[in-house]
Amino acid sequence: MQEQHPTVTENGELSGLTGLQVGSTDRPSGLTVQRTLFAAPSPLVSDDMYASVKGSAARSRAGIQLGPRGSVETNTYFGRFPASYWQRWTTVTEVAFVAEVEGRGDVEIVATDYEGRRRTVATARVDATSGTTQLVRIPARIDRFVDGGALFARLRAGGAGLTVHHAEWTVPFEGRLRPASVVICTFNRADDCVATLTAMADDPIALLDVDTVYVVDQGTDRVDSRAGFQHVRELLGSKLVYLNQPNLGGAGGFTRGLFEVHDVRGQDHANVIFMDDDVLCEPEAVVRMNTFANLTTEPAIVGAQMLYLLHPDRVHVGAEAADLQRLEAGLPVKDALANRNAIKNKQDFRVDAAYNGWWSCLIPSEIVASVGYPLPVFFQWDDIEFGYRSRAQGFATVTLPGAAVWHADFAWKDWDEWHRYFNLRNAMITAALHIDVDSKALAAQLRTDLFRYLVSMQYGMAFTLIKAIEDFLRGPEFLKDGGVEAAAAIRRDRSDYGETIRHPANDVPGLRPADMTIHPAASTPKQSLMWAILAKRALGQWRGRVIGHPVAVPAEDAHWWHVSLFSHVVVTDSSQEGVRVRRRDKALARTLLVRGLRALRRLRREMPDVAGTYRDAMPELTSRENWARLYGR
Repeated sequence: MQEQHPTVTENGELSGLTGLQVGSTDRPSGLTVQRTLFAAPSPLVSDDMYASVKGSAARSRAGIQLGPRGSVETNTYFGRFPASYWQRWTTVTEVAFVAEVEGRGDVEIVATDYEGRRRTVATARVDATSGTTQLVRIPARIDRFVDGGALFARLRAGGAGLTVHHAEWTVPFEGRLRPASVVICTFNRADDCVATLTAMADDPIALLDVDTVYVVDQGTDRVDSRAGFQHVRELLGSKLVYLNQPNLGGAGGFTRGLFEVHDVRGQDHANVIFMDDDVLCEPEAVVRMNTFANLTTEPAIVGAQMLYLLHPDRVHVGAEAADLQRLEAGLPVKDALANRNAIKNKQDFRVDAAYNGWWSCLIPSEIVASVGYPLPVFFQWDDIEFGYRSRAQGFATVTLPGAAVWHADFAWKDWDEWHRYFNLRNAMITAALHIDVDSKALAAQLRTDLFRYLVSMQYGMAFTLIKAIEDFLRGPEFLKDGGVEAAAAIRRDRSDYGETIRHPANDVPGLRPADMTIHPAASTPKQSLMWAILAKRALGQWRGRVIGHPVAVPAEDAHWWHVSLFSHVVVTDSSQEGVRVRRRDKALARTLLVRGLRALRRLRREMPDVAGTYRDAMPELTSRENWARLYGR
C-alpha cells in the first residue's frame, strides 16, 4: 500500500488522497463499526486500554483535547481496528477513519502486520484553527492482513493544540442492520445486574441497533426490586423486557432469550447477544459484535473477549479451544494471548477460536434454526458444546479482539466447588456427542484425579467426580428437568464433606491462630516421578505416616503432592476470602475409593453405548419443543 501525504486546510483543499474529506461537519455515509473511545467506562480501568497519550491532554469517552505538541495513539486494546479479522471473515475491503477536529496537526493511519511491525498507510495535515469543527475522513484498504495485523490512528497536535471528537471507523454499507437483542441471565445478583443494565442504558449510541434487552431473572432476590432498575426501565423504555422463571442455570437463562427472539421474529434474522449479569460492561462491545456479525460472509458466532475484573488490564485468552478427550476447556490456541497484560501486549496474529464463552457472545438466530438450541445441561460446557456443534455444521466462532467485558478472574475461583460436578459431567456429555472417546484412557485419567483428591483429603471433590461419572452414565433422561435435580443434589450432598466449607481465616473451627504455621511447598517434582510420588503419598495416608499437627498451606502451594504430607491442613481458598480445613479420614477415603473404582469400571465398559444414547437424544433435547416444555409454554 503506497503511503499518501495530503494536506488538509481549513478551506478544504486536498492533494494526494482519494476519498479524504474535510470541511463540512456532515458525516459521510457508511456504517460505524467501531467507535474510538479515549477513556474507560469506570475509574477501575486504565484509560491506557483505550488510547496512549504523550504530553498534556484532557480525555472524555468520546473525545480528547491535546495540548501543544501533544499526541495520541490508538494502538491499544480497545483502540486498534482488527483488520485481519475483517479481511478474513467479512465482505469489507475498505475502512475509513472519521473524526471531527479542531486545531492544527497531523493524522496518520498506521498498519501492523502479523509480527507487529508497523507501516504508515496514509497521512493528512489538518488546519482548522478558526474555532470551527471540521471533518476528516481517511480511507484505508483492508487487503494485506490475512495472517494478522491491525490499523490504528496517530494524531499529533501543532503549537496551538488539537481537539478530536467522535472518532470512529466506518465501512461502506447500504440497507438496514439485522436487529440485535441483548439477553442478560441473572440469579440472585440483583445489584450486579442493575449495574450492567445501567452501563448499557447510559450509552444510548451503543444501543441504537438493539431493539430488545431481555433480563431473564431466575432468582429469589429479584432485580426489579431495586430502585436502580426503575431508572433503567425509564431509560430503556419499550426495549426492556423483564422475564422471571425458575432457575434453569445459565443454559436455561440464555436460551430463553433465543426462544423469545424466535417468538417475536419468527424466521427473521436477528443477532442475540448473551451478557453475564456480573460483568463490568463495555457497551461498545455490543456495537462491535453486532456490526461485525452483520457483515460476515456467512453467519458466525461472534464472541467478545474476557478481561479480568480484579486485574482490568489483563486479557483472559485471545481465542480458546477444548481437548474433548481429556475434558479440558479454556485452552489457548497457538499464538493467542493468555493471561497477559493487554496494555503492553498486542494480539497481532489472527487466531481462530473453537468456541467462545457466554460472558458476552453473539449468536445469529439462523444458526439456531440450523443446529438447534443449546443443551439443557444447567451450566458449564453449554457454550463449548454449542460452539463445537455449530462448527461441525459449518458455522465458525470468531473471538473478536477489541470487543470485551470485564469478568471475575477465573484463577480467583476455587476449583473445589459444586460447579465442578457440572464441569465434569457436561464435559463428558460434550465429548460423547462430538468425538469417539477413548474410554480406557479417560477412565485412567479420572482414576488419577480420584487418587490425587483422596491423598490430599479432598473427599468432597472425590465425591463430586464420582457423582458426575455416575450421573453421566444415567444417560440423557437425566437432563429432562434441565438440571434442577442435579443442582440441588450436588449442593446438598457436598455439604456432608467438611473441607468443602469455607471459614474466615481468623476463625478456624477447633484451632487457635497460634496452633498452625505456614508450610510452603518445595519445588515441583519431575513429571517422570509423579506416579511414584502418588503411590508413596497414598501409602503414607493409608498408614497414617504423615505429619499430625495442624499446618497452614497457601493457595499457590496446595498441590496434592504437598498437602498429602499432612493429616490436618488449613488451605487458603483460591478466592483469598477464607480457608478450608482438610483432615485425614481413612474410613471415608476407603469408601470413596471403592465407589470410585466401581464407577470408573462402568465408564470404561459402558461409555460407547451411553454415548450413543446421548447422540440419539440430541435432536429432542435441543428442540424448541423441549425448551417450551421446560419454560411451561
